Amino acid sequence: MLKIFKYSLFDLIRSNWSIAYLAFYLMVSSSIIYMNGDITKSIISMMNVILLLIPLVATVFGAIYMYNSREFTELLLSQPIKRKSIFLGQYFGLAVSLSLSFILGVGLPFIIRGIITSPELSNFLVLIGVGLILNFIFSLLSFMVALRFENRIKGFGLSLFIWLFMSIIYDGILLLILIWFESYPTENLAITLTLMNPIDLGRVLIMLFLDTSALMGYTGAVFYNFFGVWQGILLSIAALSVWLLFPIYILLRYIKKKDF
Repeated sequence: MLKIFKYSLFDLIRSNWSIAYLAFYLMVSSSIIYMNGDITKSIISMMNVILLLIPLVATVFGAIYMYNSREFTELLLSQPIKRKSIFLGQYFGLAVSLSLSFILGVGLPFIIRGIITSPELSNFLVLIGVGLILNFIFSLLSFMVALRFENRIKGFGLSLFIWLFMSIIYDGILLLILIWFESYPTENLAITLTLMNPIDLGRVLIMLFLDTSALMGYTGAVFYNFFGVWQGILLSIAALSVWLLFPIYILLRYIKKKDF
C-alpha cells in the first residue's frame, strides 16, 4: 500500500490541478487577511470558504482521478497485490495531495500574518483540522461513487449531487422541518439531523471553539445549550470520525466482492 500511496501522491502533487488548487487558496486567504485586517474575522471568513469549497473540490477531483486512473487500477489488479492495498493507497494519495495544497495555501498567508504567536492559533488549527477531515470524507465519498458507477456521467452527477445536497439542500430541508414542527420540542431532532451532515458538523465544531454565539445558528446554539462547549466539541469530533471510518469500512467490504 505504501508504494502505491507514494506513487499516487507524487503523481498528483505534480499535476496542474494541485498547483491551481494551491494558488487559489493562496490568493483567497491572502485577500481575506488583507481585507479584514483581523485574525478572528479572517478565520470566520475562511471558514465559510472552506465549508463550501473543500467538499466541492474533493468531490470533483476524487471522481476525475478515479475515472482517469481506471486503466492503471486494472493493471494493478492483475498483479499479485491485495485489493485493499491498491484502493487505500490510491485514496490516501488523493486525499493527502489535496490536503497538502490546502494546508500550504491557507497556512502560509496566516503564518506571514503572525498566527504562530497569536492567541487565535488554536482556533486556526481547528479550522485547518476541519478542512482536512472534510477533504478526506468527500474524497472518499466521490472515490466510492466512481468505483461503483463505470458510467462517468452517472458518477459525476451523483458525486455533485452529494455535495449539493449536503452543502445547500440539506440546510433548507432542516429549516423546513424545524418550521413545520415549531410547536414541538425540536432540539433532539436538530442534533440528530446535524450529526447526519459532516459539513454542518464542521461548522458547529469551529463555532464552538470560537465561542461566537451570534454566528452559531440554531443547530450550533442547540449543541451549545444541550451539551456545553467541550461535550459538544467531543461529540462533533466523534461524529466526524464516524463519517470517515464507516465509509472506509464499506469501501473495504465492497472491493472484496466487486468483480473488476
